[in-house]
Amino acid sequence: MPIIPKILVFAGSIRTGAYSGLTADCAHKELALQGADVTRISLADYPMPLMNQDLEQHEGVPAHALALARLFVAHDAILIATPEYNGSIPPPVKNTIDWISRVRSDGGKPLHAFPGRLVAICSSSDGHFAGIRSANHLRAVLSHIQMEVISPQVSVPNASAAFDENGDFREERLRKGMERLCRELIQRAILLSTRTEL
Repeated sequence: MPIIPKILVFAGSIRTGAYSGLTADCAHKELALQGADVTRISLADYPMPLMNQDLEQHEGVPAHALALARLFVAHDAILIATPEYNGSIPPPVKNTIDWISRVRSDGGKPLHAFPGRLVAICSSSDGHFAGIRSANHLRAVLSHIQMEVISPQVSVPNASAAFDENGDFREERLRKGMERLCRELIQRAILLSTRTEL
């Protein structure tokens, strides 16, 4: 029976109409088209305070951080579509990563959401550089927490004009790039699942 990988997709911005959200939607469509079981979430549904170890000590890890950690573990791979804020990673993404990294157990059982988990990166901006700086910083952070970041990456420049009325990419180059990224993520997820089952 063929393995159907489960892939979690989210955008780094919670703004209505965000370009990263539109990019995440394109990824969602393509992953589903290629046969993956896709879960699309919004970080707006998982609000958390700024990471603060004093807060953690007095109140514990936020419930939404635990919920997201469980989601990461329940999926074979993750896709993050990030915008670029002042040349780097947006606060919602970094804060989410930092809080999830504080989750060490669930009901007394060890829970580690990041190490060895596959992840793909997309980026977008309304400028010419397409969020590349943010994507590079995010890649460094994800590698540091021992996630397996795949090489293919889709970066969307001039994002205000990049999507048609259906929310799809106008440029063939971006469509082909997303096909390639999704194919690689799915293939790697299947390979990893096969190795785990052996």
